[in-house]
Amino acid sequence: MSKSLQAIRGMNDILPEQTPLWRYFESKVSRLLDNYGYKQIRMPIVEFTELFKRSIGEVTDIVEKEMYTFEDRNGDSLTLRPEGTAACVRAVLEHGITGGGQVQKLWYIGPMFRHERPQKGRYRQFNQIGVEVFNLDGPDIDAELIVLTWRLWGELGIRDAVKLELNSLGTSEARARYRAALVEYLSSRLSELDEDSQRRLKSNPLRVLDTKNADTQAVLVDAPKLVDYLDEESRVHFEGLKARLDAAGIPYTINPKLVRGLDYYSKTVFEWVTDKLGSQGTVCAGGRYDGLVEQMGGKPTSGVGFAMGIERLILMLETLEQIPEEIARQVDVYLCAFGEAAELAALALSERVRDQLPNLRLQINAGAGSFKSQFKKADKSGALYALILGEDELAQQVVGVKPLRGQGEQQTIAWDALAEHLATCVVQG
Repeated sequence: MSKSLQAIRGMNDILPEQTPLWRYFESKVSRLLDNYGYKQIRMPIVEFTELFKRSIGEVTDIVEKEMYTFEDRNGDSLTLRPEGTAACVRAVLEHGITGGGQVQKLWYIGPMFRHERPQKGRYRQFNQIGVEVFNLDGPDIDAELIVLTWRLWGELGIRDAVKLELNSLGTSEARARYRAALVEYLSSRLSELDEDSQRRLKSNPLRVLDTKNADTQAVLVDAPKLVDYLDEESRVHFEGLKARLDAAGIPYTINPKLVRGLDYYSKTVFEWVTDKLGSQGTVCAGGRYDGLVEQMGGKPTSGVGFAMGIERLILMLETLEQIPEEIARQVDVYLCAFGEAAELAALALSERVRDQLPNLRLQINAGAGSFKSQFKKADKSGALYALILGEDELAQQVVGVKPLRGQGEQQTIAWDALAEHLATCVVQG
């Protein structure tokens, strides 16, 4: 017997009962970003592999171990995008939309791909919403990105479940000085480091700072501190950011070990973290990458952005039971029609109601059926009300309106008054 077809491990279907919550979340974010003046950009999910080697860094875990890379029929090395910033930078460079110092405030949404060990909240195909801003170099735009995410958490009802962690990585020159001091310190204690940290010491030593190994963390207690190597420009920038967050009333914690996993970050880095999702605690993260555009062949251009993991935030909404009732309910009204003449009238009547109430979720029964079977479908749909249209109602040009989710008697409403009646009772329901 042939093996049954199934999805690739770590690449999941989002089923019909799940998509309403996804659409709710996505609409919340897109509306918020629109209100803050951000414009959507859409990039391909496949890019030339060289793009990610040049931007993320060849010695990062992502490039070395996690990318889905393949040769196409022309022999070109292509990669399913593991993150969105590099692709966005490529796009703005290719189309020249940041030239001449033009400010661009952009956002995107879509799948990313990394070959990791799948676990709850971490998948091989995962979805992100990313925001990128170009040609604004002050701490005010860094603060705006954090403020708008803070507002989003409030709108979603999860603000009490997330905490903001901040750090500054300084300029590339300051970071190079710190890197040298850190490598010297850790090399003298090499035997005390875990195997993964020993490997990172050679390839990406700053990543040793966010190790989860307790023994290595003990070694890091007396390690050089990045804050002691910051340049004056970065200090001023960081103080400006903190002052704005204080003014906005946004609480935060300075985490000197927060370095992020990508080579292109500089100055501000931040993460929104939670303790509600087990080991996958980061739900939104980002920072400044002022040298990335130049690194990828453009003129010196400041940049800052963040990405949020949709799967993790959906999981948070479910865990914290922050799902609006109207999301769980996908149908407001279910129209039952009995007999061919009633079915024809029901089609016309339902369209008339939709014209008057475009936001009403009205489902008309399909496939005929007995009174009992149609009411069973109506109840299963989750609708608040069932509309009844049979021979008697048809003759009198009325419709029965029966509550399905609470107290109340069935009413008889004239066709011409149906939309007005539903506008009142569905809102009340």
